[in-house]
Amino acid sequence: MASVNSLASTLQQQLADALTAALPDAGTADPLLRRSDRADFQANGILALAKKLKGNPRELASQVTAAIPAGDLIEEIEVSGPGFLNVTLSDRAIVETLAARAADDEDRLGVPRNSAAGTTVIDYAQPNVAKEMHVGHLRSAVIGDAMVQILEFTGETVVRRHHIGDWGTQFGMLIQYLIEHPDELSHEGGAEDGEAAMSSLNRLYKASRALFDSDEEFKARSRDRVVALQAGDEETLALWQRFVDESKIYFYSVFDKLDMDIRDADIVGESGYNDMLEETCRILEESGVAVRSEGALCVFFDDVKGPDGNPVPLIVKKSNGGYGYAATDLSAIRDRVQNLKASSLLYVVDARQALHFKMVFETARRAGWLNEDVKAVQLAFGTVLGKDGKPFKTREGETVRLQDLLDEAIDRASAVVREKAKDLTEDEIAERAAQVGIGAVKYADLSTSAARDYKFDLDQMVSLTGDTSVYIQYAHARSRSIKRKAGELSPRPHPELELAPAERALGLHLDEFGEVVSEVAAAYEPHKLAAYLYQLSSLFTTFYDQCPVLKAEVPGDVAENRLFLSDLTARTLHRGMALLGIRTPERL
Repeated sequence: MASVNSLASTLQQQLADALTAALPDAGTADPLLRRSDRADFQANGILALAKKLKGNPRELASQVTAAIPAGDLIEEIEVSGPGFLNVTLSDRAIVETLAARAADDEDRLGVPRNSAAGTTVIDYAQPNVAKEMHVGHLRSAVIGDAMVQILEFTGETVVRRHHIGDWGTQFGMLIQYLIEHPDELSHEGGAEDGEAAMSSLNRLYKASRALFDSDEEFKARSRDRVVALQAGDEETLALWQRFVDESKIYFYSVFDKLDMDIRDADIVGESGYNDMLEETCRILEESGVAVRSEGALCVFFDDVKGPDGNPVPLIVKKSNGGYGYAATDLSAIRDRVQNLKASSLLYVVDARQALHFKMVFETARRAGWLNEDVKAVQLAFGTVLGKDGKPFKTREGETVRLQDLLDEAIDRASAVVREKAKDLTEDEIAERAAQVGIGAVKYADLSTSAARDYKFDLDQMVSLTGDTSVYIQYAHARSRSIKRKAGELSPRPHPELELAPAERALGLHLDEFGEVVSEVAAAYEPHKLAAYLYQLSSLFTTFYDQCPVLKAEVPGDVAENRLFLSDLTARTLHRGMALLGIRTPERL
């Protein structure tokens, strides 16, 4: 089915055409349309035109209204104040537009496919091998996964990349310890037991670190092992691979709990670019982008200086011959642009790394890997804070384990679901608790602008009131419940009916879904989709309270139309929450 224009875009075009017809000297003009509390929409563009044409804005506004063709779209239009146009749409136009959306056989609900879509590589969810995932890993995973869903739905080709920390000097210590203590990576859990795998890795990491810090001979052997690893020694690489494989068992268990699809082919860690590092450095040096400074290969920037006023360089290759993070990141850009044919690179990375990525992107631009056809953006995110407004820690001052956080969220949600559950089995309660608990954690993250810090408060997150995922999930389940109880009554639009105020408000908001998703995709701002869905749930709650659907005294055509609005709300909530990576149970 062809894309259905929103009411706002149709009205925008009609007003723009009327402006051109009434005021040909103005050329193409923007009516500056926006939602209004005085009518459905207000157009403010005539004020600027009047100044340009040296005319009376109220007179010009009257000329424009006279040029608007008769039709079913506009119920009333009035000139207000110094020359604003207040526009009220017809109930018929609202219902007919929503009916066209609802009939879309692809269930896109008015979300257009981007005709200029390209290929975006999203770098997100970057845990470290042999280390436990903590609360700091949450935002990259959740925000990145939402952007994958949103961009794919709007037509972008998305390549996922999980740039895991799987290389570096610490592996010399770990591998050497494993050689000398070969049973340390065995664990009692099954082959896919993530908790057991992590427990084993944790134990080994702590023991090897203690020995490394206290035994100079072991430290020397560990450093030799790093050299063997970097040289590609087969035994050393095989043991390194064991660490990677064991860590993946753990990663997948956490991502599975987060209800995220992480595929093996998408994991390309730091080690994946080893073969490119030397060539990257050679290209940068030969092109003059990087220069030698005190034995290191560096890139300098006019606007990056230290506290002493001296330039702070991006170090691509250290004076001892080792490669910095920049060499890996620049090699990854080369691979993503040249081999994966990316037109956009999106990095979902902590805001504290903003300077590093600013320098890396500028270096890539100077080298020609980024240009007018290929952009790189850091979707920078803030810190997860505790209720006290300080970085989220345990009572002992330790970083909070992500697994523990998710388990606690599910426990809290279980109490909420059990309290509301009327006819759910224990298995169903457990399933809903996972969907509600994980949804609560994700939504709290996604409903905050990524750049801002946010407070992690599980009590608030699983609340049935306020701006929470549970409130939205409950609105969805309530709508589904109405449909189940409707019996022979079917959702059917009736454009001939006059709408109640709560029906109009709900219908106008439903109409905005496609434009909101498009804006969110273009600006990488999932919090705006969360805000839209919360407002939709609030409007549905008002509709539910004021517009009975199944009461005996409600005429059949009115009941069908209200059931149609309720059903379209449920479909929109379901689709919107899915784009955020959150489940919407049929029953709560």
